Amino acid sequence: MAIKLGSIMQTKKNNNKSTNIPKGYMAVYVGEEQKKRFLVPVSFLKEPAFQELLAMAEEEFGYNHPMGGLTIPCPEKIFINLTSQLNWS
Repeated sequence: MAIKLGSIMQTKKNNNKSTNIPKGYMAVYVGEEQKKRFLVPVSFLKEPAFQELLAMAEEEFGYNHPMGGLTIPCPEKIFINLTSQLNWS
């Protein structure tokens, strides 16, 4: 189950996470200490602001993401604000 925030979705805890990703979305884990799972449109990958978040993830984790998926090391509020702005652009 997911909570829709514009075009991103925060997912609820589920044991079968990999099969709950709709076509055109990808899962990311966001947060500094406690990570939350969000589904974001793959179209965000071309956005410069989102690419900055990906650069932060690369700098901190390289290709070794501790959650088993893409982990973005930024506060959840910043992530939601940024993706909300991307929804309106």
